Amino acid sequence: MEQQQPTETTESSPLLNGNRELAVLYAIAGYLNRQVDVHDALQEVLAHVTRLLGLRTGWVWIFDDAGEPTVAASQHLPPYLADHPERMCGSCLCLDTFMGGSMEGASNINVLRCSRLKNAERDSDPSALGLRFHSSVPVYAGSALLGVLNVASEDWRELRPDELQLLHIISDQIGLALQRARLSAEHTRAAARLATTEERNRLAREIHDTMAQGLAAIALQLETADALIKTKPERTHEAIQRALSLARHNLEEARRSVMDLRAAPLQEHTLPEALAALATAEPFPVVQYSCTPMLQFPALPARIEAGLYRIAQEALTNVRKHANASNIIMRLSAEEQWINLSIQDDGEGFETDNVPGNTGHFGLTGMGERVRILGGSLCIFSEPDKGTCVEVSVPY
Repeated sequence: MEQQQPTETTESSPLLNGNRELAVLYAIAGYLNRQVDVHDALQEVLAHVTRLLGLRTGWVWIFDDAGEPTVAASQHLPPYLADHPERMCGSCLCLDTFMGGSMEGASNINVLRCSRLKNAERDSDPSALGLRFHSSVPVYAGSALLGVLNVASEDWRELRPDELQLLHIISDQIGLALQRARLSAEHTRAAARLATTEERNRLAREIHDTMAQGLAAIALQLETADALIKTKPERTHEAIQRALSLARHNLEEARRSVMDLRAAPLQEHTLPEALAALATAEPFPVVQYSCTPMLQFPALPARIEAGLYRIAQEALTNVRKHANASNIIMRLSAEEQWINLSIQDDGEGFETDNVPGNTGHFGLTGMGERVRILGGSLCIFSEPDKGTCVEVSVPY
């Protein structure tokens, strides 16, 4: 009996490993299905994969719509790469190999030293931590190459065929998650375009039913006044007063409709895309822009998108004109029932209790009016020499 015990342990080892791999695959599938942000999900996947294979380092490339590679997630990159993001830009040997179709599945890139680390190897740079080789697996959705998953370690060992097969299965899961996220983003953009069309139709009906009819009524009262001005001057005065009242009412209607109109940059873009473009419209001061969630931001009514865009535009204009700031941080986030927008600068700041209404801060009044119309809240935090932060929350 004692001689058979090692045999039983050896035979049970593959079963234990198989159960462990199934548990990891199940956990990875759960992360990819539950996480709203694909980048966060990929970070979890890398942590599981490297732990399962006894490796330390990993990174995932994703190709954008223009076919350019970007690092979507990374795990324990050596300082030679992590501290120099420019070294992770552009193409490299493994990306060129897969994009050229030379490798269809997971492969040990152990005969080709990593081209991003060749200079570190040549110069014996210790910040590369001895990393030279890696295994790569393409991430496909059907026949479309979406990215590449790489895993590596300082004490490199060649991965076994069953480990490469496991990587291939995981890459398929990643491909499905990326495809689902892109389809969801396309659906969001389509919903935004549909909302824009519906809003334009609503505004056209409203303009016809209110302002057009109001202008016709004003014209009628003025014609009446013109006809009676010589014979019945008292009735002329009444007609003119009615025309003035109608004109004031229509002016308010016009202002409300203008507030509802979408800003031009929103005609072909979602709010996150339009704000990203707004952030880079001027080279200085530098605007650091972030959006959460990035890939599945909810479709918003046109009036909310237009209002938030104009608020951001006004806030950035105020900073550039009056704050003398070097940096601006703009954040857009979506919660269950609220959209939050914040613009923070490192400029001169001001006393919020003593804001002159007719000097450089007049733009705050317009922002407050837009927020009020949207049923939201506006908070302004500022101190002299400590910058300003504008925070807006709007229900949707």
